Amino acid sequence: MIIYYWSPCLEKVGTYKSTINSAISMAKYSDITKKIKVINSCGEWNEQKEFFKKFNIEVISFGYNYFKYLPKNGYISSRFSYLIIFLTSFIPLLKILLRNKPDFLVIHLITSLPLFLNLILKNKSKIILRISGYPKLNWIRKLFWKLSKKIIYKITCPSIQLKKQLINLNLFDQNKIFFLPDPVIRLKEINQNLPKLRDKKNETNKKKYFMAAGRLTKQKNFNYLIEEFRDFLKKEKDYNLFIFGEGEDKIKLQNLIKSYDLHNYIKLMGYSDKIFEHMREAEAFILTSLWEDPGFVLIEAAFCNLFIISSDCSNGPQEILSNGKGGLLFKSNKKGELNNKLKQFLDLNKQKYEMKLLTKKNILKYTLFRHYISFEQILT
Repeated sequence: MIIYYWSPCLEKVGTYKSTINSAISMAKYSDITKKIKVINSCGEWNEQKEFFKKFNIEVISFGYNYFKYLPKNGYISSRFSYLIIFLTSFIPLLKILLRNKPDFLVIHLITSLPLFLNLILKNKSKIILRISGYPKLNWIRKLFWKLSKKIIYKITCPSIQLKKQLINLNLFDQNKIFFLPDPVIRLKEINQNLPKLRDKKNETNKKKYFMAAGRLTKQKNFNYLIEEFRDFLKKEKDYNLFIFGEGEDKIKLQNLIKSYDLHNYIKLMGYSDKIFEHMREAEAFILTSLWEDPGFVLIEAAFCNLFIISSDCSNGPQEILSNGKGGLLFKSNKKGELNNKLKQFLDLNKQKYEMKLLTKKNILKYTLFRHYISFEQILT
């Protein structure tokens, strides 16, 4: 059995990690008759070639290496980049599908291209459409899905809420739609970092702190986080807030912190390869996103035994936190809501441990092995 992954990611965010971990889980736990291959359309997987090789995953390159030159930030820029990938990948992908005829083709991004090619080729490859986040149904996507619904073998969703939303759209046979937890937790990677805590304290340890992490973009809503934490600090001066990540909103957020004169309390930490250490030492993890599906960083924080305070945005936090039984949920982007939850957090005692334990049990479905078990059942 041959399984191909088509996932031309522009940034190292959720879909990027999900593709890597899904391919690894299938290669690591499947029997030797399965061959896992990742299509490298323009050099987006060049950095992972050696890593994939450790798991006998073949990277099939089209011979293009323009990925580093593509604009990646912003809606219009990313759409331009996707158009370039679509046009340059048309013939190479056509040739691969004609020549190699994979048993399964797992498609994440720019799904219109493999769907169109399978329509005109009447290929026997079974298409697995992986949807992350509630889809924006522009006319092009809606048309392709309607035309392709018969050739799509299965559709997977990373949250139960998204699965229900897709069923309600009535675009596909609901028997084809499955909940498939993303493979977020790579146990070896996390466990290799955690022992460092026993040897030394990291640089954030001088004062109690809350933390947040993610791309510095509109989706993560860090401006709301900064404003709410400013209100929290009016009565609680003994805490810092550390925000980890890079992104196009960095300067805007720096200016916001400066305008409130909060540089001694709120810090943009940039990218850190010690993120799991920071998670183990923080008081709580705060997520203010406008949307998530499911919320990779929430899952990683929960696995590191970190208490979670999250917005109730679609589609993952409510499921991960068991509708508030496993953490504190606040109304997304509503003034005063997060500030109130931060105060509530300080009043929690024994409940903190019980809530963290509930969430940690809940997120075990997001390990690579559990993903493999679920995906194997969907495929067969």
